[in-house]
Amino acid sequence: MADEVAKINVDLKVSRFDREFAQAEPGDIPLLKKKYPYLFPVTYADSIWIAKLQDTIQLEVLDEVGKSFSDFDKEKEDLELLFKYVKYYFPKFRVPEVVTLTNDVEYSYRIILTDSLLLIGLDNYLGSTHKFYQGISKYIANDLEDKYLTRDVASAFAKTVVPSPRDRTFLSQLVYYGKELYLMGELMPQNTDDIIMGYDPDQLEWANANEEQIWRYFIERELLYSTNNKLGPRFLDPAPFSKFELELDNESPGKIGRYLGWQIVKAFMDNNKITLQEMLTLPEEELFKRSGYKPRKL
Repeated sequence: MADEVAKINVDLKVSRFDREFAQAEPGDIPLLKKKYPYLFPVTYADSIWIAKLQDTIQLEVLDEVGKSFSDFDKEKEDLELLFKYVKYYFPKFRVPEVVTLTNDVEYSYRIILTDSLLLIGLDNYLGSTHKFYQGISKYIANDLEDKYLTRDVASAFAKTVVPSPRDRTFLSQLVYYGKELYLMGELMPQNTDDIIMGYDPDQLEWANANEEQIWRYFIERELLYSTNNKLGPRFLDPAPFSKFELELDNESPGKIGRYLGWQIVKAFMDNNKITLQEMLTLPEEELFKRSGYKPRKL
């Protein structure tokens, strides 16, 4: 497969809006507006952008991004490989134009993928200990590393092709996230599971070691078919740790339900002859029942 992927042609266009804006003079604003109309809301007067060019905080952000991303060569290479895999599995996919920018560390919107554009907020990838992130919770700041940039793009793409869960059960949500992570793994086979999951190696090791215990907890408390909306914040959402309300909470990483959903989908793909696309559209409960999933025992 790798040979076939290598033959796929991806000509990625990258525009460094962040560098252009950093080097702009007030007289350049009309030219930038013409080149990047989607970045300049019509409700904003030119004076707003001119003020931004002289704002000390903006200048510092642009300077720090310039130091960390003086060029974008490695990232471009990684994204081209990702898009080759996307085109291998989804031949109709149109490769977007990449535009790098800063967005005042709005980490919830660090990646925006549309039909034709991929916007990347580079000030969200300066490293977890960067001074800009001092007021941000550690579990969020841990995600703001450049090693996660391509993974975040893969995740944004996965969200466009993985159908929403068919019902509100915890099981459906587990499998939904499992499908997303499985797809990301197929699109980034050169990456390790900890990168795809967004865990550090110790967190992944903990999840692997405790998989059976976690599964037993979900089964014994009859959580799989529960529609309790508190289960998402406890086990699915990004968080400092998962909330079993037991002593192991402090050791556990967040999003442990997503990890478990991934193991279910992996088991399903191991036990069924089915294409990736067919798997993505399979109802969650059917996928689970056909998975033959059994947690690993250590």
